[in-house]
Amino acid sequence: MGNKLLEMIGVNKRFPGVYALKGVDFNLESGEVHALLGENGAGKSTLMKILGGIYGIDEGEIFIEGKKVQISSVKDAQNYGVSIIHQEIVLVPYLTIAENIYLGREPLNNSGFIDKKIMFENAQKFLYDFDLGLSSSTLVSDLTVAQKQMIEIIKAISFNSKIIVMDEPTSSLSEKEVDFLFNTIRNLKKKGVGVIYISHRMNELMEITDRITVMRDGEYIGTVITRQTSVDQLISMMVGRELTNYYIRDFGDSGETVLKVDELSRKGALNNVSFELKKGEILGFAGLVGAGRSELMKCIFGLDPCDTGDIYVNGKKVTIKNPNDAINNRIAYVTENRKEEGLFLIESVRFNLTIKILDEFLNFFRVNQRYENNVANNYINELSIKTPSTEQAVGNLSGGNQQKVLISRWLATKPKVLILDEPTRGVDVGAKSEIYSIMNRLIKEGVSIIMVSSELPEVINMSDRVAVMWNGRIQKILSRDQFSQETIMHYATGGN
Repeated sequence: MGNKLLEMIGVNKRFPGVYALKGVDFNLESGEVHALLGENGAGKSTLMKILGGIYGIDEGEIFIEGKKVQISSVKDAQNYGVSIIHQEIVLVPYLTIAENIYLGREPLNNSGFIDKKIMFENAQKFLYDFDLGLSSSTLVSDLTVAQKQMIEIIKAISFNSKIIVMDEPTSSLSEKEVDFLFNTIRNLKKKGVGVIYISHRMNELMEITDRITVMRDGEYIGTVITRQTSVDQLISMMVGRELTNYYIRDFGDSGETVLKVDELSRKGALNNVSFELKKGEILGFAGLVGAGRSELMKCIFGLDPCDTGDIYVNGKKVTIKNPNDAINNRIAYVTENRKEEGLFLIESVRFNLTIKILDEFLNFFRVNQRYENNVANNYINELSIKTPSTEQAVGNLSGGNQQKVLISRWLATKPKVLILDEPTRGVDVGAKSEIYSIMNRLIKEGVSIIMVSSELPEVINMSDRVAVMWNGRIQKILSRDQFSQETIMHYATGGN
């Protein structure tokens, strides 16, 4: 380190009704991993979208390798050696891996046509280097979320960029893939590449970063050297106060069985899965990517068909062929993929919050808008959703605030069984604590929660019991006195 790759000075950005950035400073040195940390809505992604040419800058200056630059487009950013790996996957699903990696810059032959042979060979070399075991001719639509994330990373690296921005790059990766990513980052550092790393996972920041810059409410708060700081100090800088009782959970005796799953199977995904969920408990589901956790939840909620098996609600056998059947049985499901499977991005916060309980506001085909707005505002306040109004389009909110809107929608249905698939993915520490508090309150009220999570500290601290899945089956159900990361990983990797 020592040579400044990037300086952003006094950056301002306004949107209608929102002052997103207020005089923000940021710099990056050669061979450095510099983290951007802050709550959702703090302005991190907005700052990086200005660097990447997605948003224009209102006021401020940008210098790359000491030269003042104007970045007006994504192409400008790429020409200056800037690549961004976005939090949400932006690959083209019905193109191949190779076509996605080289989209817009395909190699040409002497006749001026795309040289597909060279393109596929070059892409295959990247896949071999990353040990992904994939063919460059595979359609992106056939990949898992984790595999798509790795293709995004390969695409950014393929530009030979000097500055790479990684926005929540590990949100869909297994531990093995995270280790590989970190080794890749360390190799990039040796080549003098600067990495801007955005993540809410504190353990990752402490392991991989050199410096951390904290933002709050669109403003620069401060920059610290990672090895000289602590998680508590970072959290205090983020939220403007000390955050105590991060995992909010009151443990008590669970009640009767409210949901029973008996020998549920689905070809290629699930193999004779059985478990019971008690009233007022949180049953955590742990496992590696591809273990079958999300597939199980989709079968229970009626999104995917089951081949065999039975589901019982309050001791009564029920038939769930579609989500409406599940909702009628007071089962709610918060999907892990909020943008593709959860939210109506062009619709308002109010619309997204109340769409599942619309009949409550209807009176002879007229909507009681005052009542609807009151319900929406209650959940906005309860989950601290940062939005200028109930009419703001959900697609304009940060990822964490989008997640809180989705959770609020299902809480509004007053479920008895709430399935949360990666409920805090892409959510900052303050919002995580608020979500944990909501979960704690719900179980006290007698709601039963199934929580699928890839974050073992979250599973361990919030669950009454943990079901560990491997290869489409439940390998072991652990009680609280058996909890440890080592034990969970033992069963998650197929141990007996």
